[in-house]
Amino acid sequence: MATQSENIVDTLKELTEFVNDGIAGYQRAAKETKNPQFESYYLDLVQQRQAFAGELNAMIGRFGGTAETSTTLKGKFFRQWMDVKAALTGSDERAILDSNLYGEEWAQKAFNDALEDVNLPTDIRQLIERQKQLSLEAYRRQEQMKLVMPG
Repeated sequence: MATQSENIVDTLKELTEFVNDGIAGYQRAAKETKNPQFESYYLDLVQQRQAFAGELNAMIGRFGGTAETSTTLKGKFFRQWMDVKAALTGSDERAILDSNLYGEEWAQKAFNDALEDVNLPTDIRQLIERQKQLSLEAYRRQEQMKLVMPG
């Protein structure tokens, strides 16, 4: 039977995989966008998600786990599908934003799933809540970016 510390580590590792998906997704978006302002914003989000991963990995270490550096299988498949789609249709700004919004929706689900762990200490719960709010802000900002796009 898993100990409470092991359960906390498992919860944090799973969440960190989703955060790592965000890093990979925003790196891709920054590379594909033709808009310098969008590129700068996506690179800011890469840094934000790297900070998220660092914070989560520090907590994992505190509970005896090893840092999580991989991404989710679902995220890997999604990025491969996006590669195929971009090769066939090209990448336009709307498609990039749609992909980012989809990723943020999954991130919100991952944050909510992690917060369902009743064994999380208060400081970890607060960390996850803060990251969740910043992720939601990124989602809302990108929704706004999409609304003001021509076409």
